[in-house]
Amino acid sequence: MSEFKIGPLNHVGVAVPDLEEACETYRTLYGATDITTPFDMPEQGVKVCFVNLPNSQIELIEPLNEESPIHNFIQKNPKGGQHHVCFEVDDINEAVEEMGKRGATVLGKPRIGAHGTMIIFVHPKNSNGVLIELMESPKGDH
Repeated sequence: MSEFKIGPLNHVGVAVPDLEEACETYRTLYGATDITTPFDMPEQGVKVCFVNLPNSQIELIEPLNEESPIHNFIQKNPKGGQHHVCFEVDDINEAVEEMGKRGATVLGKPRIGAHGTMIIFVHPKNSNGVLIELMESPKGDH
């Protein structure tokens, strides 16, 4: 087996039915003061923002429309919930290759994620029921 391994936890993705309401919860209940401005990612069917923490981030994800993959998640979990866990990797292409060699199912092709770097998702059946996002480490400062 190759030396490939996951790197640091980058963020935990949380699907929410209302992004503004979720931001307010993190501000008032948990005292979060560093929350990015929400932005749309129409190619992925979501609106996102990040709650910046000292050691990682929480990605809040709201579906943009009924075609959004997050829409189905919210239909099953009306209040929202943990959607995925994201780990950094050095090279997304190596990650795709190694996941295949190791018997994991990669969902879709590598694409640009909310951090502006390449990402893939690994099917939850391969990770004890948890959807895993692998994200190429951002170059420079996080």
